[in-house]
Amino acid sequence: MGRPRKDDGEPATIKKVKKDPNMPKRGQSAFFHWLNENRERIKKENPGVSVGQIGKIAGVDWGKITDKSKWEKLAAEDRKRYEKEMAAYKAK
Repeated sequence: MGRPRKDDGEPATIKKVKKDPNMPKRGQSAFFHWLNENRERIKKENPGVSVGQIGKIAGVDWGKITDKSKWEKLAAEDRKRYEKEMAAYKAK
């Protein structure tokens, strides 16, 4: 499609919104909590793989897990932390 154009055919300027560095970070999903615990193991089992390949391998391994309650609990706690920090952030 290309870049958006003004009526006169000139490219429209795209303004990038600056992100507030003080804004709280979003909570991690259960998968990312699991991945943080298992990334080194995956690297050791598959030496020389790229970051993208680690993600693919991790996705397959994650799909094989039947009891994900440990990481889902961590994700729920992280979500609560984020909501609490966002409420304080918005109150400022």
